[in-house]
Amino acid sequence: MERRMTVKNELGLHLRPAGELCTLAMEYESKILIHFRDREFNAKSLLSVLSACVQCGDEIVMTFEGPDEEEAAERISAFIYGLNG
Repeated sequence: MERRMTVKNELGLHLRPAGELCTLAMEYESKILIHFRDREFNAKSLLSVLSACVQCGDEIVMTFEGPDEEEAAERISAFIYGLNG
């Protein structure tokens, strides 16, 4: 399953939201990846998410693969779109 999203948070995926994203992703058994600028980043790894350097206005594609992929996709999409500051 794939979701295309635009990051609206003014500061992008900086430390706080990146940490929250990783914590949320780790709740799921599914493999969760962020695809950005022709690279893949593990959404369950804080260092991986931070190394993506996702800024405000950047479009990312997230993929979810596993038994709980639908729930993971819904919750993580809601989290990304709900980020503020």
